[in-house]
Amino acid sequence: MKKIIVEGLKYKYPLAEALALNDVTFHVEQGEFIGIIGKNSAGKSTLCQALVGLVPHFYKGAYGGKVIVDGLEVKNRSIADISLKVGMVFQNPFSQVTGSKMTVYEEIAFGLENIGIPRSEIIDRIDSVLNLLKIEQVKNHNPFDLSGGQMQRMAIASIIAMKPEILVLDEPTSQLDPAGSEEVFQAIQSLSKQGITVILAEHKMEKVAQYCDRVLLLNDGKIVDFATPEKIFSREDLEEQGISAPVYTRVCKALGVKKTGTDEYPVTLEDAEKALRGRVV
Repeated sequence: MKKIIVEGLKYKYPLAEALALNDVTFHVEQGEFIGIIGKNSAGKSTLCQALVGLVPHFYKGAYGGKVIVDGLEVKNRSIADISLKVGMVFQNPFSQVTGSKMTVYEEIAFGLENIGIPRSEIIDRIDSVLNLLKIEQVKNHNPFDLSGGQMQRMAIASIIAMKPEILVLDEPTSQLDPAGSEEVFQAIQSLSKQGITVILAEHKMEKVAQYCDRVLLLNDGKIVDFATPEKIFSREDLEEQGISAPVYTRVCKALGVKKTGTDEYPVTLEDAEKALRGRVV
């Protein structure tokens, strides 16, 4: 079942000369975990914003093509309508904190209260996401007393608690240390396995390679490729696209070691170990 349909999407910001997105077309199935990669200004954030309706409803500008999320055509529906289906986590958690709540618990409850979720269910949802994101210990803290990583996990928890059918994340681990990043990726993967469709713009290629089902490579607002991590990171022109392959892939490329029976290089530590072990004589 196609959960996201993007066809011929074009967008140009007000006063800009170049298109931020140029004839972007792709489909995403329910429950897929999709990574979006590309150099700075490739169009990653703009594409994420187009999936939740901020483009074109908030940023305005010139818009063409079609974006359909869970049956809703974005340009014909309000951001409020779309937000009932799609949740977005921004790179900067400060942009998602209401500033009106005294504790992390109350901050996560804010959106649930606004849509009329019963109190008992609110409590269950909050307890679940606090455990999922491993922030139970700060639930009674003021949001502005948190570290950057804790605040980002609170922002993610606030969106997950709303139970969106589609989750869009724009570099959500930029504020996190390696351990925190791993916890977030594991949490997101568990949601994907539960049937939630995940779209993730990310610059940590090792994580993209390990967790994503498919990867969308953008450059100058155009789709260069949309395929498995193995195919994307085995491209010979990857550096020209402004992307550095995962370290395991770079090592295997340097040694000329490919996955058994394929023309693709390993992209995860586990696959690299298997390929290198098979080469030892």
